[in-house]
Amino acid sequence: MNKEKIRKIIKAITGSKKTVVLTGAGISTESGIPDFRSPGGIWSRFDPAVMSAEVLNRDPAYFYRKAVPMLEFFGEIADKKPNPAHFVLRDMEKDRLISSIITQNIDGLHTKAGSENVYEVHGSLREGYCMTCGKRVSFNLLADRVKNNEIPPTCESCGGILRPDVVLFGEELPACFNIAVTEVESSGLLLIVGSSLEIIPVGSLPDFAGRYIILNKGRTLYDNGAYATLDEKAGNSLKVIYNEIKNIEKRL
Repeated sequence: MNKEKIRKIIKAITGSKKTVVLTGAGISTESGIPDFRSPGGIWSRFDPAVMSAEVLNRDPAYFYRKAVPMLEFFGEIADKKPNPAHFVLRDMEKDRLISSIITQNIDGLHTKAGSENVYEVHGSLREGYCMTCGKRVSFNLLADRVKNNEIPPTCESCGGILRPDVVLFGEELPACFNIAVTEVESSGLLLIVGSSLEIIPVGSLPDFAGRYIILNKGRTLYDNGAYATLDEKAGNSLKVIYNEIKNIEKRL
């Protein structure tokens, strides 16, 4: 790992009054969750066109029949455990090295790891909700209904259609995305971990940052404008950076 780059990144983090983190699928691959676009990834196994708001609204029964394999896969994701990268970010938050985490991931692993200030801008797999009355239910309940051939699954309170609390293709992002933009705009540093920055609008957040650093396995479209980049796995990068910061603090 490039020591000069590590020193540059550490200096930027420790010198920043407010550092915000943006995470993508690359931080969760070490928990056994495949990313979306790589060979063997999620979109090579499932048809992304099915997971759209248009399909759900037009024909909920068709949506759920076609989405059964995806919902089963979502259930597997919901059972995954945080990896060292998630725990390092938790510790960095506790040490006030970072102020918040914006994540594109729906796996909930930052919250499971103990991070507190997390903006899940693509939703999460913890819950679903009724499209008519808004009643919230556990994702497991929704998935179990579908497995038991209740297609589409319906709300016990009003009979409306239940849906996962994730952002589908063609939908606007939740209100927390606007807060996330404000967080980035008010930060001194945006630390991007495990994101290819290809999914818009979240992938455009570097445009709102005065300075940003990219820790990602593989190049991104924003590399040329970055203050520093590190082409390494998320867990390795974060562990080295955090351990070096703690060693510097011990020597002071």
